[in-house]
Amino acid sequence: MNREDLIIYIMVLGTFGILSTEMGVVGILPQIAQYFNVSITQAGLFVSMFSLTIAIFAIFMPVIFSKYERKKTFLLVLTIFTVFTTIGAFVHDFNIALICRIIPAMFHPIYCSISMTVAAEIVEPEKTQSAVSKVIMGVSAGMIIGVPITTFIATNFGYQYAMLWFAIINLIVLILTLIFFPKIPGKEQSYLDQVSVAKTGVFIISVLGVIFLNAGLYTGYSYISEFLGTLTHIAGTNLSIVLFIYGVASIIGNWLGSRLLVKDARKLVLLSPIIISLILLGVFIACNNAIPTIIFMALWGLLAGIFNDISQYWMVSSAPQAPEFANGIFLSMGNVGVTLGTTLAGIVVAGIGIRYVMLFAILVLMLDLILLFTRTKRYDID
Repeated sequence: MNREDLIIYIMVLGTFGILSTEMGVVGILPQIAQYFNVSITQAGLFVSMFSLTIAIFAIFMPVIFSKYERKKTFLLVLTIFTVFTTIGAFVHDFNIALICRIIPAMFHPIYCSISMTVAAEIVEPEKTQSAVSKVIMGVSAGMIIGVPITTFIATNFGYQYAMLWFAIINLIVLILTLIFFPKIPGKEQSYLDQVSVAKTGVFIISVLGVIFLNAGLYTGYSYISEFLGTLTHIAGTNLSIVLFIYGVASIIGNWLGSRLLVKDARKLVLLSPIIISLILLGVFIACNNAIPTIIFMALWGLLAGIFNDISQYWMVSSAPQAPEFANGIFLSMGNVGVTLGTTLAGIVVAGIGIRYVMLFAILVLMLDLILLFTRTKRYDID
């Protein structure tokens, strides 16, 4: 393995650990609610508050830390994740546990954004998209594969062990970074120069497109463990298996998406919300039957992986001259979408029942389709 590949694969594992910490709790909201004796919607704060914190801090943290030496920056972030996740595993007060989620979330965008920038910097120009896609694959794996792994651990060993799993994976990456990651200097950049792209029309509509793309996805997915357990009667180990299938499909989708974007970005961007809306409609209709629901979940995972590629491409292509800022906004607006989707899903669950989150997800995706079409019509897709 050459030096560049080693750096990239450490960052892939790092993004996997950090995104597992963020999204892994999606599959264990019922266990969190039971452990802390709170409602399922209160437990959802473990997702929405983490995402909201990322959404705020991703706007400025990656650019601020871009001037510092990369290895030291990564070690700082991984240490914070390891320490506070370990503390969160042993506290019994819900509010303290929530604080132990929020503090790492402040540093989350630093690692992910700078990882994508470093991946693009250390390879030849013709390999840039492939290198960045590998890091995004770590993001996808953490968001998706992290869920069934966490669900399996929590189901069989309990909430505390699930939280310790997050701490262990971040500790492993911390050690690998300390031993194998080389010193890579940061780059002095003007924050104002980078954020000036935020005033352009293409950037503004791209931001809205990424928000609603992720909001549509997570309106349907944020309470998926409760949905499958209540309506499809898939729980425990079977739930872990279904979410793992979803996750594997998402990794395949991530790989496929990077290639489809090169071939025909416009068509992929516009077709994806339509196709996933049809899949969500299938989940809504077939939710009382396990086999078709599992098939639709696999297809959903495939599109979810493609969505991650689309979101990152969408933002960076709107501001190629400001990569740290654009990658930070990709993370920020993606998490605004997660927060919006999780909040909307919570309102639907409390108001009219969990089955209807799929219909509301479709509604959000159709709003996003309007935004995506507007950008492709008014601005050059590339």
